[in-house]
Amino acid sequence: METSILTATKKILGLADDYIAFDHDVITHINTAFSTLTQLGVGPAEGFMIEDATAVWDDFLAMADDLQYNSIKTYVYLRVRMLFDPPSTSFVIAALNEQIKELEWRLNVHREETGWVDPDPDTTPPTDPDYPWYPRKVANG
Repeated sequence: METSILTATKKILGLADDYIAFDHDVITHINTAFSTLTQLGVGPAEGFMIEDATAVWDDFLAMADDLQYNSIKTYVYLRVRMLFDPPSTSFVIAALNEQIKELEWRLNVHREETGWVDPDPDTTPPTDPDYPWYPRKVANG
């Protein structure tokens, strides 16, 4: 059975499924996390958002491999936790922020290793005469 993104996130936050008072807040923070993931190049290129409990993890993670699957779920939870219910002590806040940074770094490195595309490819012709496709002058003859 597929797991609802909202339901899973609420469970980790300690909110009951049937308690909907904070659904709008949690959905907003989940979408913020998805926006950041999109900017990191993780998930659908066109972006992703949820509106209710019908969206499931496979909708977002269909293209993710097993190494990313749990990291993405943890990342979304940590982001939502820091926005929705931040810890009261600075030590826990610092620890969670470090986990968020590490997950962003790991997800970004994984994306670069598996699907990086040069956003600004060099299209200028080479200037090195030893380069095989260097344009040669043709002698008039």
